[in-house]
Amino acid sequence: FQHYYITNNLRFISTMTTRRALHWVFKIGDRAQSVNFLRHLGMKVLRHEEFKEGCDASCNGPYQGRWSKTMIGYGVEDTNFVLELTYNYGIDKYELGNDFLGLHIESSDVFAAAKEEVTGDGSKMLESPDGYLFHLENKNASSGGPVAGITLASTNIQATVSFWNEILGLTVFDQSETSATLGIDQSQAYVKFVHQAEINHAKAYGRVAFSVPISVLADAEKLAIEKGFTILTPFVTLKTDGKADVSVVIFSDPDGYEICFVGDEGFRDLSQFDPEGSNLLDKAIDEDKSNEWFAKKGKSKSSA
Repeated sequence: FQHYYITNNLRFISTMTTRRALHWVFKIGDRAQSVNFLRHLGMKVLRHEEFKEGCDASCNGPYQGRWSKTMIGYGVEDTNFVLELTYNYGIDKYELGNDFLGLHIESSDVFAAAKEEVTGDGSKMLESPDGYLFHLENKNASSGGPVAGITLASTNIQATVSFWNEILGLTVFDQSETSATLGIDQSQAYVKFVHQAEINHAKAYGRVAFSVPISVLADAEKLAIEKGFTILTPFVTLKTDGKADVSVVIFSDPDGYEICFVGDEGFRDLSQFDPEGSNLLDKAIDEDKSNEWFAKKGKSKSSA
């Protein structure tokens, strides 16, 4: 694969955009299989962190035990939309809902390497070990990298567009009675919504993150509250040992999707590529004895 990636002898210079589409969060039950799946698609580990207890902003879901976060993608987070993999050590499976309809990858290299059959619309569809759908398209990657966007379900397209446009400030690229596509700008990953009568987020629900100037966080939170929308996590500053502090607000849209707004200044420092990230992840996988621990106790990991 051609990797849109930082290398040992090439320094990646990014444009300083302060409003950015950052990542989508996947909860994963089998960390080794999930990472192998994504590596097979040509993604690289960008950074990896281990935590002893749950996140104050529920980054790992409503769980308070030990967990890990792995950022993985086709290039550095300054310029690419990437994936955040959250792994809770005591859980090996999450109940899937019908909310997440797919991640879209545009790359002729990734498309050619995939052995799956071409579908009617000319794409290839893969399913991750945890059941998440990936749509591969035979196109050249944009300047924002191969991950072109995500598709989510919406029970009311107009209500969805109003929230994402008026409260979150995303631009509407196109809209019809049954679908709408929005984003920061055309060079970044999009969020597409397709009408669906009912939505069940179940336990595997994800979260999408955007960076904004820190000065915008409080104003966006205030506007959402004034308009009667739910704030899942009010303005809070999260600390990571040895790294930059980041401030976040977590919104809930009309269909209950979680949207994280994070202060760009702190996050840009926090999200720097770690050349040891892949080794740290592999070490954590090798040292993960949670299956053996549960087996000794005569138990099995729980399913969420």
